[in-house]
Amino acid sequence: MLGALGGDQVMSRQQLCVTITAPTMAELRRQRDGAGDADLIELRLDVVSDPDVSGALADRRRPVMITCRPTWEGGAFAGSEEERKRLLREALAGGAEYVDLEAAAGFDDLLDTANRDRVVMSAHDFEGVPADLDARIRAMKATGAHTLKIAVKTNRLADCVTLLEVATRWHDADRRRGLVLIGMGEHGAITRVWPSRFHSSWTYAGTLAGVGQITPRALVSEFRFRDLGPGTALYGIAGAPVAHSVSPAMHNAAFQAAGVDALYLPLPAVDVDDFVLFARAFGLKGASVTIPYKVAICARVDETSELATRIGAINTIRVEGTRWLGDNTDAKGFLEPLSDRLPLTGTRAALLGAGGAARGVAIALATNGAHVSVHARNRERAVQVADLVSGEVGAWPPEPASWDLLVNCTPVGMHPHMDESPLPASHLAGGTVYDLVYNPQATRLLKEAERAGCRTIGGLEMLVGQARQAFEWWTGVRPPAAVMRSAAVNKLAEFVEHENHIA
Repeated sequence: MLGALGGDQVMSRQQLCVTITAPTMAELRRQRDGAGDADLIELRLDVVSDPDVSGALADRRRPVMITCRPTWEGGAFAGSEEERKRLLREALAGGAEYVDLEAAAGFDDLLDTANRDRVVMSAHDFEGVPADLDARIRAMKATGAHTLKIAVKTNRLADCVTLLEVATRWHDADRRRGLVLIGMGEHGAITRVWPSRFHSSWTYAGTLAGVGQITPRALVSEFRFRDLGPGTALYGIAGAPVAHSVSPAMHNAAFQAAGVDALYLPLPAVDVDDFVLFARAFGLKGASVTIPYKVAICARVDETSELATRIGAINTIRVEGTRWLGDNTDAKGFLEPLSDRLPLTGTRAALLGAGGAARGVAIALATNGAHVSVHARNRERAVQVADLVSGEVGAWPPEPASWDLLVNCTPVGMHPHMDESPLPASHLAGGTVYDLVYNPQATRLLKEAERAGCRTIGGLEMLVGQARQAFEWWTGVRPPAAVMRSAAVNKLAEFVEHENHIA
């Protein structure tokens, strides 16, 4: 006989509730029976055209939750409240392990003594974290429902700190009652990936990307949901945006390969203060830092490496106790794919762009004997980069015969502007072209360079190189390049597949 998730079971490991949506009951049942790694399955009857409670419950192999969300609470059920209430009452009478009731619905008569332990009392706020969240939870608790679900829109990482504080207060006050706290949106990813940090009875996974749901496959495979526990160390990538970063996939794969109990998350901070507040509240052990915070974070660390100081930017942070240490692994990562392909001593290296990436590349090349010229539309910035390494400011665009190594340090050609190139094809002839853009892997610049007879190096090589440097600095373990590269390639393929599906 199927049973609901008990308290001891919840405490033993993180629980996964997979949300199933489908246009028909036949498809809903098919997906229900195909949901592999699920402890609980939420069946959304509001989405199907032919809702049938008995069909939803019949022959089920796992515990299910019946939800029929009205349009006024973000769902799709447009029928009458009387009809919706009838479906929910039928679900309780039919023995559903859980039935979701909206706190604002006023269906209190369904909460009799026999049903209370099977009711999930839910409330959603699609605007933000309400100031009276504690009061709302108290009101929901008074209904007698055993499990309370609160889903709120997180608009910054700091909102997760608020949810953590709320969760801790309620857990300390009443450990018998189930609580599920969800931060909707990209800023709330930690609430979905690591529900036990918020004392949540379970997390929701599925394909409702609009509210920030993560697929079951990504939760279990990429974020290693089943392995997370009290001793897991937290890392992440801070930037804006980071939704299409492959760093979480790379580092989580490396943690698994190295047997390190750690989790790496995307951290889309709205500013540096937002990131710092989150990091200190959750005990972050280390982080990658990307655009636009590489410079601003310099003022927030306790110690900066000599290289990072010279570059003027930090891309990696390590936390030792209360001290934050900053370094820059871009330079070493950039050099890795060049070490066995091109001797740098005396090489004429032409850099396209004069931003933070160009600064690190210029220092890496000059330190290894290359002659650096900087080519940018903004001559003043080009002079600043060239002066770092006693280099030259060259013409824009650089002439084809003026370089042995051409490095694109601009974002031109990056997804979604894949039809763009920083340089006319007529200026490509011989030599080696290195594009720091990694999404897509084969940029227009690299394709045209290859047709012109140039050797080419893609940005994924540098990405893997700098990630390995950071990983080793954090853990003392040198991760296999193949593991990180494979994870990155697979993640990029997922992005393409997802966009093609949307199109």
